[in-house]
Amino acid sequence: MSLSISDLRKDYTLGGLQEGDLDPNPFKQFEKWFQDALEAQKKRDVAFFEANAMTLATATKDGKPSARVVLLKHLDDRGFVFFTNYESRKGQELAENPFAALCFHWELLERQVSVMGRVEKISREESEAYFKTRPLGSRIGAWASKQSAVISGRGELLKRVAEIGLKYPTGDVPLPPFWGGYRVLPDEFQFWQGQPSRLHDRFRYLKQLDGSWKIDRLSP
Repeated sequence: MSLSISDLRKDYTLGGLQEGDLDPNPFKQFEKWFQDALEAQKKRDVAFFEANAMTLATATKDGKPSARVVLLKHLDDRGFVFFTNYESRKGQELAENPFAALCFHWELLERQVSVMGRVEKISREESEAYFKTRPLGSRIGAWASKQSAVISGRGELLKRVAEIGLKYPTGDVPLPPFWGGYRVLPDEFQFWQGQPSRLHDRFRYLKQLDGSWKIDRLSP
């Protein structure tokens, strides 16, 4: 099988990025760009665009990588929070190798943000608070899905969903012991703005020992 895709090209023309445009704090810079992405989504009414969608890359203790798209659910000055099954592939890899990379791709703005750092589980109380806000179907699904495990078919999954629904008929579904949140604690950010002729603007923030951030322009 061969696909002819070498001629698929797009020139990036929406704008540039200068160091003077950047906030000294990468969290504040991310928040600004994230708000821009939300506004772009609203203005263009693009249903498929999720500003909080991010590629999460993890690796085994031997360095074998894997990646998937997850949703950012909380951000503060400590880091980026997402939720998952702790027994899933990514959970197992984070247990072995507690470091990860995130990548946000905001095509509407011709921007990317990469975030790298150590990962830790959030508190049980934080996970419970978020779990209570999830729709009932999602709470049941967290119990029903043995994420990343082989199953015989969709019927097996739906049977498990029905069983969990019967177990909690009032809808008071508790937080599973194997489910919760992780926080990525960044020590590096990269902000990328598309430019014509692939001469993109790219800046890196590196966390220093005193907690400050050093900003460098990188070659695209």
